[in-house]
Amino acid sequence: MFMLYGIPGQTYVGKMESLNRVEALSRTSAVRKVMPKSTEFDVELAHNYKPHEDAIKAYKALVQPDVERGPLYHAYQIMSRKVITLQDDDDVAAAWQIFRTHRIHEAPVLNTEQKLVGIVSERDLLTTIDIKDGKVIDSMHKKVRDVMITPVVAAEPVTDIRRIATVMMEHGVDGVPIVNDGHELVGFISRTDILRSVVTDPPLSLWR
Repeated sequence: MFMLYGIPGQTYVGKMESLNRVEALSRTSAVRKVMPKSTEFDVELAHNYKPHEDAIKAYKALVQPDVERGPLYHAYQIMSRKVITLQDDDDVAAAWQIFRTHRIHEAPVLNTEQKLVGIVSERDLLTTIDIKDGKVIDSMHKKVRDVMITPVVAAEPVTDIRRIATVMMEHGVDGVPIVNDGHELVGFISRTDILRSVVTDPPLSLWR
């Protein structure tokens, strides 16, 4: 289940399939898919392609033997629980320093009541700050609320990871906050979290 959180609070709750019909999100351009220039070329290339024997041997050497491992299905199993957040009244220069200190690229934004109201990324901050030698020299006296994206798509802890990945691709977002029944932020899933879960144990069973 997905929700929309903005300055007025929760404005939507429902399935992923209905998100595209929400006016606030319909203006968000989806990520452009990479399309092949020639279907015939792709078919011929796939037919003639033969993996190099050395590459196959190297891959087999890295593959671990099968063991009894549990599958991953839901957001709470891969989300980051220690979430770095920003306040909507934080100065953008201070927000940039938090990003640099914690080496993050986006962060959920909370209001004074500690409720989710938006999300902000490095790209958003860079629209209002000037940087020289790694230091902010001008921030145009802007606050995080002035540059954050709102409303923001959030998900419940038991949301299928496949659906979260789909929302990221279709709406061009880099992360999805995870919110419990009490509207409290309990986690955050980034593209990195999903990629990390693909290459580490236990294996993901979300693609079958």
